[in-house]
Amino acid sequence: MSGINYSDKIPNNVNLSEDRALQRALEQWQPNFLNWWQDMGPDKSQNFDVYLRTAVSVEPQGWAQFGHVKMLDYRWGIFLNPGVADRSIHFGDHLGEAAWQDVPGEHRANLRRIIVTQGDTEPASVEQQRHLGLTCPSQYDLRNLFQVNVEEGRHLWAMVYLLHKHFGRDGREEAQALLERHSGDANHPRILGAFNEATPDWLSFFMFTYFTDRDGKFQLCALAESAFDPLARTTKFMLTEEAHHMFVGESGIARVIQRTAQVMNEFKTDDVSKLRAAGVIDLPTLQRYLNFHFSVTIDLFGADESSNAAIFYSSGLKGRFEEGKRQDDHVLKGQTYKVIQAQGGQLVEREVPMLNALNEVLRDDYIVDSVGGVERWNKVLAKAGIAFRLKVPHKAFHRNIGALAGVKLSPSGELLSEAQWSAQVDQWLPSAQDRAFVASLMGRVTEPGKFANWIAPPAMGINRQAVDFDYVRFA
Repeated sequence: MSGINYSDKIPNNVNLSEDRALQRALEQWQPNFLNWWQDMGPDKSQNFDVYLRTAVSVEPQGWAQFGHVKMLDYRWGIFLNPGVADRSIHFGDHLGEAAWQDVPGEHRANLRRIIVTQGDTEPASVEQQRHLGLTCPSQYDLRNLFQVNVEEGRHLWAMVYLLHKHFGRDGREEAQALLERHSGDANHPRILGAFNEATPDWLSFFMFTYFTDRDGKFQLCALAESAFDPLARTTKFMLTEEAHHMFVGESGIARVIQRTAQVMNEFKTDDVSKLRAAGVIDLPTLQRYLNFHFSVTIDLFGADESSNAAIFYSSGLKGRFEEGKRQDDHVLKGQTYKVIQAQGGQLVEREVPMLNALNEVLRDDYIVDSVGGVERWNKVLAKAGIAFRLKVPHKAFHRNIGALAGVKLSPSGELLSEAQWSAQVDQWLPSAQDRAFVASLMGRVTEPGKFANWIAPPAMGINRQAVDFDYVRFA
């Protein structure tokens, strides 16, 4: 089960050739996917030979090989983690029962909704990032962008496989619709708001891959607990690739900070205008970008109270992050959790049923994980002797989902009037001037080993290659 069959038209480790009807359906979808990739994938890059990692097995060690390949020739496919014999459901009302190999009729609509929503995010991020290759800060970064893109494409394949195999005609129609919605399209937008936001520059890209792909990690971890075994096995493999996306974001921002700190020390200044004149991204601007991407991303977890979250958990469709490590009854009936709301001019906590607060539980786990990476960025500043520290804003800041939607709050958690918010918002979120400045830095650097002035080189290259390796061979 661990090896991947690359002799088939669609690489897979699910014995696809033994299900001829499914194979034909997916082979009919494949040209539509390739057309979408040509139209909406990385712009003006289809003929590049890119040093890409391709999965050759689903085992934790030695599961990938590297080599130069055109992205249109990348071997997208269907890879599931090996099944666990006699796997049982370990949370919800079906606790202790055998995991499902097929979709129970009573859960069909909700499972399809979960898979479609997850699947919709994958091509959306490719569409959001499609023009970034034209302003890459280095060949190393360009290669990382393309690696993220092809893996998002394969994650789309993972969800499309489940739709085709387990949901019949409805699933085939949903799979086609995943190629018809487009990020930011006024008539056919992507399902979730964050995936309709523009990713116009590399600072946004690094923030996206750090924060928004981290949401992907937590959502996939919750789905990897699912009683529906094919979904659990699919998402467990996807997590292996998701880790690289978060690495791109975390290391990218760390390198931006490193370069800015270097110039701050060289010029002995923290003056924003002088740093911008020197062609680096000042730390207050970094903080505003952080505030924006963090707040947009935590909205992806949904409303703090949700009957759907309760249904998904009790039904066994979607668990909590690291469900198996939690010391409770894994049923949660009668348990409570604290959520916050604005009331009487202040933020107050109140206890709600835990089952209805599971979006908030997952959001809080995500926030803890996000803070860890921000503290690693602060270590870069501390090592450089810079006193400035980045921080995540209050979780009620700049929210557009749930009870906190539209509440005006400072990043530190102070409730504000509309006038106070309007007077200070440009201190907390990227202004048009901030975005214009960052855009002005986005030249294209493609000579091996050369880097744009605003970002430091990485400490090491990809797959033990040199930093000045030819990661992308241009047509």
